Amino acid sequence: MISYIKGELAAVGEEQVVVEVQGIGYGIFMPGQAMTMLPPIGSEVKIHTYLNVREDAMQLFGFLTKDDLKVFRLLIGVNGIGPKGGLNILSKMTPDDLRFAVLAGDVKAISAAPGIGKKTAEKLIIELKDKLNIDDVLTKEEEVMSVPSGGADMQSEAVQALVALGYGSAESLKAVKKVPMTETMTVEELLKQSLKFMVF
Repeated sequence: MISYIKGELAAVGEEQVVVEVQGIGYGIFMPGQAMTMLPPIGSEVKIHTYLNVREDAMQLFGFLTKDDLKVFRLLIGVNGIGPKGGLNILSKMTPDDLRFAVLAGDVKAISAAPGIGKKTAEKLIIELKDKLNIDDVLTKEEEVMSVPSGGADMQSEAVQALVALGYGSAESLKAVKKVPMTETMTVEELLKQSLKFMVF
């Protein structure tokens, strides 16, 4: 198993990058979103990888973070979604966007990925609902920002309330994360301030 590849970014194509390590160029398929975040060619990169072995080919799929790789592994564990399907989904959505789409049962957002039909999206939501946790996103934010204790729970409630009001899962998350949290803030106040970001 190749856990990650660290070397010089030698080339960037439409679906694939080449990372050179000690004179060997490794072709790695990556999501479109991740490829836009790569440093300039010639820079050192570290890409977390998944090796897919088939009868006729061996393919490396790469991601910028362990979390992206973890979500990819969960996606390809769903019957009907192979590595290319998982890559297509993560090219259209970030792992956090996917978590909220699954939480909200947003079939339309998931089926917007090339090659992912409505039935496959519905199956994905059912199978991953208990495996993709919204709190993972909010806990990461709590660690990075100075979010008060219990703030992640309040943020989670506010996001779910916005989704229930008909807003998209991804935009709800972004709006809630824009609100500065305080120790005395209530869920109602957080929701009210979040709605301001949804309007403008």
